[in-house]
Amino acid sequence: MKTTRQHSLLQLLTRHDTLTTEALASELGVSKETIRRDLKALQTQGKIVRRHGRARLLHTQQDGGEPFYARRKSHYADKADIARHALNWIEKGMTLALDASSTCFHLARQLPDIPLTVFTNSLPVCQEMARRQHITLICSGGRLERKNRCYVNPALAAQLKPLEIDLFIFSCEGVDANGEMWDSTPYNASWKAHLLRRAHQSLLLIDKSKFYRASEAKIGSLAQVTQLITDARIPTGQP
Repeated sequence: MKTTRQHSLLQLLTRHDTLTTEALASELGVSKETIRRDLKALQTQGKIVRRHGRARLLHTQQDGGEPFYARRKSHYADKADIARHALNWIEKGMTLALDASSTCFHLARQLPDIPLTVFTNSLPVCQEMARRQHITLICSGGRLERKNRCYVNPALAAQLKPLEIDLFIFSCEGVDANGEMWDSTPYNASWKAHLLRRAHQSLLLIDKSKFYRASEAKIGSLAQVTQLITDARIPTGQP
């Protein structure tokens, strides 16, 4: 019953954007105390924000997240610094997979021109890697999503067959209180989940604004990640 009620609560917030505790209790036919407990649980999961007796979804489930250009500017210095620390994981001769996150774009800009193979679905990363003479670039290709500046290609599994990915470097839209990683679209989440399983090691680059947040599609658990680099303290109970 609780799970069903919380699902209904999220559907109401999807339709109305923001509602008071009283309105939610009336819509669902339960007490305000019950609604408060549900809202507290959903906030802990990173799905809603509560303020002044009202609740709203943390992310609108239809927008697919912020455009790439906005994400690139957000927390610029923090992301650039996190990316700089990621360089310590990279050695000559490695095969890397980089996602289409703005943090990986910061990494690409700092990546030295050394013998590497880079596989990516990011248009900005491709453009940056094209300037390196010693890096072998493999682009996933497919349909370009201009908003997110990334390629969508359902043939990912076939593309990766001949590749041994030494290190998958990625970011995500958020990590909730249970240590689950989320992304803004089902395709991006699936892409990252596949690379997590495929790569020998993985490195999550995540700034402090991403903790206690959820989004449209689940990627997997932090427990699947080899290492994370962040400017935040790891939330209590996380690996």
